[in-house]
Amino acid sequence: MDKLPESDLVPIAPPLKVLDYTTIKKGSGWWLAVVLVESFEKKAVGLYMWQKKSGEWKRKQKFTIHNKEKWALISKAVEEFMKRV
Repeated sequence: MDKLPESDLVPIAPPLKVLDYTTIKKGSGWWLAVVLVESFEKKAVGLYMWQKKSGEWKRKQKFTIHNKEKWALISKAVEEFMKRV
């Protein structure tokens, strides 16, 4: 990952190491991103939502996917529901 301005870095603290991320949406009060993290030599993908409070981004929600098998189950279920939207 290229060096980004401090204001563009996702607010995730050690022991998690951010390997890469994609911002889905970032506004004045909310930030949603998919983040590839590493902790204790294990990688995972997280869906993070932060809310800006007192000028700082604070984590509001986090959902972590640890392996491809779990992702397959999650994505299949979401796709089925998306057919009904």
